[in-house]
Amino acid sequence: MPQDLAVEVVRDPSHGFTGVPPQPGSPPRPPEEGPPAELRVKLYRTSEKVLTIFACAPDASPAPAVPRWHEAPLEVSPDDLRERADRLRNRWHDLVVYYQSEGEEFGTRVGSRPFAETADLSELADRADSVTAKLAEEGYDLLDVMLHGSGYDLGRFREFLLTALAGQETLRISFDSDLHLPWPMLAVDPSACATPWEAFLGHRHQVEQTDTGYPWDHAPLGHRDLATTSLNKDDSLDRVGRAREVHKLLEQRSRLIVRSRGSDLLHALAGPVFNEDVMYFWCHGRMVQSGPSTPGLSIRLSDEEHIDGPVVSRKRRRFRHDSRARFKPFVLLNACGTARAAAPGRLKHLGQELIGMGADGVLAPQIDMPQDFATEYAYAFLDLYLTGRYTAGEIGLLLVRRFASEFRNPLALAYSLHCGIDSRLRLAS
Repeated sequence: MPQDLAVEVVRDPSHGFTGVPPQPGSPPRPPEEGPPAELRVKLYRTSEKVLTIFACAPDASPAPAVPRWHEAPLEVSPDDLRERADRLRNRWHDLVVYYQSEGEEFGTRVGSRPFAETADLSELADRADSVTAKLAEEGYDLLDVMLHGSGYDLGRFREFLLTALAGQETLRISFDSDLHLPWPMLAVDPSACATPWEAFLGHRHQVEQTDTGYPWDHAPLGHRDLATTSLNKDDSLDRVGRAREVHKLLEQRSRLIVRSRGSDLLHALAGPVFNEDVMYFWCHGRMVQSGPSTPGLSIRLSDEEHIDGPVVSRKRRRFRHDSRARFKPFVLLNACGTARAAAPGRLKHLGQELIGMGADGVLAPQIDMPQDFATEYAYAFLDLYLTGRYTAGEIGLLLVRRFASEFRNPLALAYSLHCGIDSRLRLAS
C-alpha cells in the first residue's frame, strides 16, 4: 500500500488539480506531452442474437506494423447485455442517488439522502468507500458477463482486453457499438486494485462512446477573440447548488446566449449556421412514450415545449453534410439520464441526434443525477474546458479522480462522453 500511494503521488494522476473548482491564482499545469495510447473497441450484432467484439490495441514497438484487430463472438445475447446495463444503472440509483440514511452515519438524519444532498462526502468517507466497493463489483460483473464464455477465441480475446484495461498505462478508449453501455461505470477486477475506486474504467482511462460515421466540413467561423456559449435552462433550477455561479462563469468567459424557452432553442436550431462553441443544458430530462413500446428521452426548459431527438432531427436534417451550414458545439447535457441511448432500430434519443447532426461531443449523465452534484460538476468541467487547454477526455478523467480523492464521491463516473474525447475549445476554424 505505501508503495502504491507513492506511485500515485509521483505520477500525479490529477495533473496538479486541487479543489473543485480550481482556486484563483493556481491554475492547473498543462497535461503531459502527447496523448495517451489509443484502444479501439467495436461491439456489433453480426446476426439477430449474436454480438461480435473487435479491438485494436496500442502497439508499443519502435516500428509498429499494421495495427492488429482482435476478434471474437460473444456468448451473451444483446438483450441480456442491455438488461444488465440497465441493472447497473439501477444499482447506482439504489446505492447512491436514492439511498436513504437509517441514522447510523455521523451527522445524517433518518430518511435523508446523504449522497444526494452534497458533493463532498468526506464526512461519510467510510460509507462512501463501502458503497463504491459494491459499485465496483457490479461494474466488474457486467464486464465479466460480457466477456464470459467457453469459446477458445473468446478466451484469448478476454485475456487480451482485460490485460489492456487493467494495465498501468492510462489509455484513450473509444467504444464503437450500437449498444451504448455505461462504459465509465464498468470495472476491472477490484480485488486486483489497490482501492475499489481504481477499478472503474472511468477512473483508469479516458473513455468515450463513439460512432463510425464520416465527419463532414462545416462552414468556418474564422478567428474569434471569445467563445460563444449558450445556457439552456429551466428557470426553476436557478437557485440550486452552484447554478448561478455556472451562469456567471459562462457570462464572464464567453459570449453567452441564455434561453429559458424551448421555442427559442428550436428557432436557433432551425438556422443553417449555428455558431455556438459550447451548449450547456441545465434542466430536467424524462422518459416519455413516443410509440406503443418505445420510450423516448425528452427535456424541457421553462416552458411546455418538449424537446427530443426527433424534433432536433426535424429542425436540422436538411443541413446535414452541407458545408455551407454549421453545427459543431460541444454539448454538456446536464439533465437526468440523457446519456442513455435508444435501442437499435428505435427513434434516437436527444444526445444521439445531436451527434448525428454534427455536434463535436455530448457529455451527459447515465443516471438521475443529484442536482447539487450536477452543478459542482458543470462548474468544474466548464471552468477547465473554456481555457482551451484541455480536451473533454482529459477533463473527464481528471474530474473523476478529483471527486474521488478529495470528496469521496463516485458520481463523476456516471457522466459519459458520446464522441468528443479529443474535443477542445478552439477559437479559429
